[in-house]
Amino acid sequence: MPPMTSSKMRYKKVLQELVLFSQEMRRTLSHQKHQKIHLDLLSTIYIIILIIIIIIIIIMIITSSDCLMAPVRIPLFTLLLLAGLRVSGATVSDSFKECSQFLYMRTAPTGIRGGNLKKICQRYGDKPRYATLYDSSRRLALYSAYTFKKSDGQRRMDTPWMYEPQLASEEESGNMQTLPPSDKTDPLIEESQAVLEDYVDAVEYERGPLNPDQHQADNQDKAATYTLTNIVPQITDFVEGSWAAYTDRIRRRLNNFCRGVSYVVTGVTISGLTIRRSGQDRMAIPKHLWSAYCCPRYDRNSPYEVRYMFPSYAAYGLNEIVGHSVVEVSLKTLESFLKNQTGMDGNVSIFLNGCVSENKWKKRKKR
Repeated sequence: MPPMTSSKMRYKKVLQELVLFSQEMRRTLSHQKHQKIHLDLLSTIYIIILIIIIIIIIIMIITSSDCLMAPVRIPLFTLLLLAGLRVSGATVSDSFKECSQFLYMRTAPTGIRGGNLKKICQRYGDKPRYATLYDSSRRLALYSAYTFKKSDGQRRMDTPWMYEPQLASEEESGNMQTLPPSDKTDPLIEESQAVLEDYVDAVEYERGPLNPDQHQADNQDKAATYTLTNIVPQITDFVEGSWAAYTDRIRRRLNNFCRGVSYVVTGVTISGLTIRRSGQDRMAIPKHLWSAYCCPRYDRNSPYEVRYMFPSYAAYGLNEIVGHSVVEVSLKTLESFLKNQTGMDGNVSIFLNGCVSENKWKKRKKR
């Protein structure tokens, strides 16, 4: 192969400089929340740079036939950069691929319907923390799926409320961000998800987490639960009374008797009622809250009164002022109950194959 001419070497150097610049622009875009420049301007500049690179490559190919043999690996990489502009780092998509570790057997629950469903990998501090199925048309989380961490039950009180940027715009950062003051909230945020102002006049309701911070141990995992896409409106006496008692009971049970990973899914059923603000329907109100856990490896020597609650068990409660006691039931009973609720269909399945025990039972020796 003939040596590269000085002209081709200059081409190659220019291309390398342009690629380095485009990489820097891509990093800037992915962390744009720390920048003063508007994202749309950054995106435009980035695309222009990539177009320039492609044009130069085409010119090189047309003007120099032996350029095809030069060891320049720019074209494919450039196209990958261009294709990755909108999808790199995405946390809102059509699948839970980026956070499937929080789902039992990496499989999401089935049979849960909605108007405009978004699958959110809840990301905080550049790390996925849990998964949420969010109905943008109702501005309501339908469920959050997470792995339980052994905890002392203490709440983190210093975390500001956050929102999911990619529900407002796919080009936004993948990390949840602190909600801006109400007078500075972007209309795209209010259109795509619930905001704090939606709860101001809803005096009967509190912000109830589906993934509670009491079920997490790490401070960042706890902080990640304070996003409004993990929150549903709950009757105050319900969230502070029977549901809080149930959440703590599960914490103690899994702390004491689960010997492996505990997968938890907590969700809602739809009532048809909404919270209104400024004369508009803003957020759907759940009829029930339900929850189920799956602990494939558990203490088989646990007391009888809890042993039958493994590897899986479940519960549900009515989100109303009267009659909001929480009923614990088997996983199959909960799934049968959900099949008859609004927004569910006949193939409701929370855990694949009903959560299979991984405990190895010793066979008795024959005498």
